[in-house]
Amino acid sequence: MYYIGLDLGGTAIKGGIIDDDGVIIIKDSIRTDKENGADKVLNDMADFALFLTKKAGLKVKDVAGIGIGSPGLVDGGSAKVVFAPNLKWKNVDVRTVIESKTGLPVYNSNDANCAALGEYMFGASKNYKNSIFVTLGTGVGGGIITDGKLFEGVGGAGAEIGHTVIGIDGEQCACGRRGCYETYASATALIRQAKEALQKNHNTLLSEYNEDAIFAKDVFDCADKGDKVANEVVDKYYEYVGIGLVNLVNVFRPEIILIGGGVSARGEKLLKPLREYVAKYSYAGSNAPSVKIDVASLGNDAGIVGAASLAVAAKRNQTE
Repeated sequence: MYYIGLDLGGTAIKGGIIDDDGVIIIKDSIRTDKENGADKVLNDMADFALFLTKKAGLKVKDVAGIGIGSPGLVDGGSAKVVFAPNLKWKNVDVRTVIESKTGLPVYNSNDANCAALGEYMFGASKNYKNSIFVTLGTGVGGGIITDGKLFEGVGGAGAEIGHTVIGIDGEQCACGRRGCYETYASATALIRQAKEALQKNHNTLLSEYNEDAIFAKDVFDCADKGDKVANEVVDKYYEYVGIGLVNLVNVFRPEIILIGGGVSARGEKLLKPLREYVAKYSYAGSNAPSVKIDVASLGNDAGIVGAASLAVAAKRNQTE
């Protein structure tokens, strides 16, 4: 069988079809026409799914279902997008419109949850029943797999990794709280930390950049060149990331944690200090089962494969 994955974003909808082995046989993208309301976007998604099927040379009967990765708070049971501020959606019924137009079962979950499921089913955590996926990008997101099942919490409102607090009365978060993990461990946070360091000390390679156009990669590049200020920023940033990972380890004790998002491009330069920090500070230390830390493997295809994995998982559950 084949499975459609639709990755719903604020500006574009990425879509593709995978086979039973998670191999993408076709992929494409369309614009998210959010200005014309949720119904327009949902109808576009249904048409897009049918277009992908036809383009792949398949019939609808060859497809087992459609999985959708949506931003924001998603109730996986009802497939409703409960709250997605970047789309300006509240309580949008995704399933009914798309199922009625395509004749295929529709599954929906938060996009980070989907990425975690995709890595578990077809990626770097496929040999582990208990895994956590953490994405370090504009914010900090993630997904949790426990005993081979996606953990979503009641109404899909759980697994908000980025909004656990690591600094009481700390940095202001967009969610309304202070000190959230993503205010310290996101790529956005790293850029802010670099700018703060630059304001205190201009004797740094960072001063060669326009302060309004510093990217996370620039900070890492300066550190790699031996810049003292940049290295201090990066080392502290790794500590912030490590604190959040230790919290996850102490609560869930997964077999593996995967790091995704743009920061994961650092590879071993990121993983080595994180492994050392987690090993040193996790509860019970070497007396407890060790936790592997690695980079996620699906890369830019995580959204498509992860979304389609919802349909794969549903199909497999039906046949067990």
